[in-house]
Amino acid sequence: MFSSDPRCIYKRNQLANVICQLRFPDILSINRNEPAEFQEAIRTEFPIYSTHREGQPPKLVGTPGNLQLENQPTTINYQFSSVDGVWQLNLTSKFISLSCTKYTRWEEFAKRLDTPLAAFIKIYQPACFQRIGLRYINIFSKKSLELEEVPFRNMIAQHYLGVLALENIQENTLNRCSLDTEISIPGGCQAKIHTGTGRVNRNGVPDKEVKYIFDQDLFMSGNIPVNYSAGALQTLHNQAYPIFRGAITTLLHDAMEPESI
Repeated sequence: MFSSDPRCIYKRNQLANVICQLRFPDILSINRNEPAEFQEAIRTEFPIYSTHREGQPPKLVGTPGNLQLENQPTTINYQFSSVDGVWQLNLTSKFISLSCTKYTRWEEFAKRLDTPLAAFIKIYQPACFQRIGLRYINIFSKKSLELEEVPFRNMIAQHYLGVLALENIQENTLNRCSLDTEISIPGGCQAKIHTGTGRVNRNGVPDKEVKYIFDQDLFMSGNIPVNYSAGALQTLHNQAYPIFRGAITTLLHDAMEPESI
């Protein structure tokens, strides 16, 4: 499951999205006041601003025989984006996150996170982080990799295939084939890995090509000291490639055109 191959980057990587999220105990002032000071600190790299209000489901409160639904306050999601829309920063009263739709390498991603995270810690002074997560969503397209005649069983490691590993199964007959794995990994980390075939919607239009999705969510949880956040993210990143490389065959690895770092 874990490869010992040295880390590389791919010229034709299949990453659809990379997301880093840090969750913290509720900071009510974020929900009550627009984050003007925070915006000023990050506006050079994230000049596009918008908000999205997210309603929370009612909460069941009371005691047996006297239960009732209590409305929950609306959460405001403040969104800050780069001009090209590739990078997006989100801030709510519960988390801060950074996402990227054109990922190249970890060093660039970490650098983009430095200023927003430092500004957030300085302005809002969170007591700790309760969950630090790093998520990589790969969507493998046979067409883009020029592997249209190759079955997924020759591209993906057998332990992630399910019935796709069977030679007498026609891929185009499967409406859905997926596998979910939760596992403890080195460094005090956890991993939730979702894999399987599917069609991806593009601007609301279903893609006709069946693709293979490899979605790994790596995280640490607990009361993590704020000054440990950078180290925690580096630890999570260090676990990502061994899992990814262990999930793909040499054929797929070569098709993505690996480059040494």
